[in-house]
Amino acid sequence: MEPSAPFAFKAGDYPEKPGCYLMRDASGRLLYVGKSKKLRSRLRSYFTTRHTRKRLQELVAQIASIEIILVNNETESLLLENNLIKIHKPPYNRALKRDNSGYVYLELTGERIPRLAVHFRDRREASGKRDKHAAAEPEAPQAEPKRFGPFANARFRNELLEFLTDHYKLRSCATLPKRACLLYHIGRCSGICEGHISEEDYAKDVKQVTELLFGGSKDALLSRMYGQMAEYAEQLKFEKAQNMLTHIRNLEKTPERQIVDRETNVNQEVLYFGSEGVMIAKVQQGMLRDFQLHELESGYAETACDRFLVQRYRAETKPDELIVNRVADPAAVRRALRRAGEGQAPPLRITQPKRGLKHALLQLCKENYEYRKGGG
Repeated sequence: MEPSAPFAFKAGDYPEKPGCYLMRDASGRLLYVGKSKKLRSRLRSYFTTRHTRKRLQELVAQIASIEIILVNNETESLLLENNLIKIHKPPYNRALKRDNSGYVYLELTGERIPRLAVHFRDRREASGKRDKHAAAEPEAPQAEPKRFGPFANARFRNELLEFLTDHYKLRSCATLPKRACLLYHIGRCSGICEGHISEEDYAKDVKQVTELLFGGSKDALLSRMYGQMAEYAEQLKFEKAQNMLTHIRNLEKTPERQIVDRETNVNQEVLYFGSEGVMIAKVQQGMLRDFQLHELESGYAETACDRFLVQRYRAETKPDELIVNRVADPAAVRRALRRAGEGQAPPLRITQPKRGLKHALLQLCKENYEYRKGGG
């Protein structure tokens, strides 16, 4: 069998934008997933540099096509790369495919006496199995856990955890002990296990942490921290105020807002309908997993969208929600997709967002559609 011709790299075909690249061989097999803040520059380096590593030489020799997925910023490219490697396990990716943990969250558990923990999220296809990395929960949870993240930046995660431990002293132990441990004696836990703080006062600290982490954007988080620092200063607690300022300065370096990896149990597909085709982004349990470009049938644009939805989701497993930019008759599409025997199952949600996170996902889908259809 004759070797295939070398891949003809043309720098102008690729944008100088953040995103991920998927390298495939002539049979379509995925070889490698990478990411970059500037895709064109990164890809150029593969084909203009004299590589000394044999493994890299082998990879470049096998490349037959490169698929691009555009994202909004570097943080999204890090998270998306991690998800894609965990899902596809390409042979030339080593580090990130060795485990299933990926980037982590901070979790405020739903136990009667909540604790702060590090949560490793399962990035494989949903199977109904419990995440093997999750810590055992000896107490029956009273509420759903709350998760903040994921953290592509380990330093930011550690700074935030350090700040919360310093200022709110919530328990971190998986099993509540009967006597206060070393963490209490070094000032990193309030000693709830031994009654050094009442459950009522502990609950107030939990409420403050909840409001701090889940009360809105990064700017809102920092604003509340500045407010807390001012309170310390007014109370002449200057050491605490200085400590707070140190944490604020570190947290201000937080990565950008991201939409490619979110904590949710909802499965969505995002469909951007253009004049000639449709770009579909698969989002499973908040994790962006795939972009697919399909052609549309000729004819009136609005009815072509509806026909595509009915034909696709009669044959495919329906997600919980479709996020679309165009649909002529959502109710008719839902009726057409309701299968006999589904009984009282909730109808398929079809959403046309004008703002917010779903709209941002739709805009990302649009950007990838325009790139693919425009040929770069």
